[in-house]
Amino acid sequence: MNLPIQPSTRIFCPSIDAAIDDALAARRLVGTVVMVARDGEIVYRRAAGLADREADLKAREDTIFRLASITKPIVTIAAMRLIEQGRIGVDDPVTKWLPDFRPRLEDGSEPAILIRHLLTHTSGLSYCFHLEEGPYVQAGVSDGVDQPGLSLDENLRRIASVPLLFAPGTGWQYSVSMDVLGGVIEKETGKRLGEVVTELVMRPLGLSDTGFTVSDRSRLAAPYVDGSPEPERMGETEKVRALDGSVTFAPDRIFDPASFHSGGGGMAGTASDVLTVLETIRKGGAPLLSEKTVRQMTTNQIGDLLEPTRPGFGFGFGWAIVLDPAKAGLPVSPGSLQWGGVYGHHWFMDLAKKITLVGLTNTTLEGMWGQFTLDLKKAVAADL
Repeated sequence: MNLPIQPSTRIFCPSIDAAIDDALAARRLVGTVVMVARDGEIVYRRAAGLADREADLKAREDTIFRLASITKPIVTIAAMRLIEQGRIGVDDPVTKWLPDFRPRLEDGSEPAILIRHLLTHTSGLSYCFHLEEGPYVQAGVSDGVDQPGLSLDENLRRIASVPLLFAPGTGWQYSVSMDVLGGVIEKETGKRLGEVVTELVMRPLGLSDTGFTVSDRSRLAAPYVDGSPEPERMGETEKVRALDGSVTFAPDRIFDPASFHSGGGGMAGTASDVLTVLETIRKGGAPLLSEKTVRQMTTNQIGDLLEPTRPGFGFGFGWAIVLDPAKAGLPVSPGSLQWGGVYGHHWFMDLAKKITLVGLTNTTLEGMWGQFTLDLKKAVAADL
């Protein structure tokens, strides 16, 4: 693997070690891989716990995880490459590629959804898990981590059948927008999303372990759900309470070649691959993107739309931006980027301090928004 970052220099990070040890000892996590880069050099890397508890298989640095929403920034980068090439325009309507994708507002009007609305989750679309038994559930919409074998065309049809929550650009709602963007990318290129991501993102960086299929099943971590006295292994289908609804998981979805490539949650990969992609952005984008495009991606694109629900946060293209760390309650610099994945992952990038952390776990929801994620941020602040 040709990592575009300097060889690892492991430095003493007692606080990061303690955050990992505490989460494992308290049985809030089953296994994890944590990597930290500072100024282009990996300064911390550790695999801990078990990738598969029942098989007594230890987590390793090359363990592969189902990435869920860590897919989003990767697909965003592929989209931005097509934008730089002039093949997609940020202010183009989605109907340019998907003429039948025309969701309406409750009043029956049909506003235009632009590519920028998909990139920033201001499209008026939603996710099933936001509202228990809501219209997305009733329409059979897939959140991208369930319903093995479902085609993209059918999922887009289902999404378009549900009324928009608001006029595009007037609100913010985490949503299936990236799955719609995946449909745009497929129509523009004439290829499946996975092929495009490989060609535009992974191959130029020399990465081969991350994609919409699993490169080596023997390295794939088993998925677990928060539980007491310890996390429980996911079944064939697992419904997990989250926020004001629930997420339905089908862990074997990724093995079904008929499953649509979910731009919002369909990839699997390693911590080192994810770190390499993020570090490419932190260092200015080469060889994937121009510095001008990266500045656009890392600039708040939504004004104060997140202020009522997520004080201190904005949103760029592909990730949340911490505009006011005090309001957000986070020990990071203004302008830091972050996101996660519902299978149990979290990353953040402190642009001012040139620090990127990737923490992949096999335990949802603790690894995505539990105490572990805050402990890691505090530990990085203390150690680095």
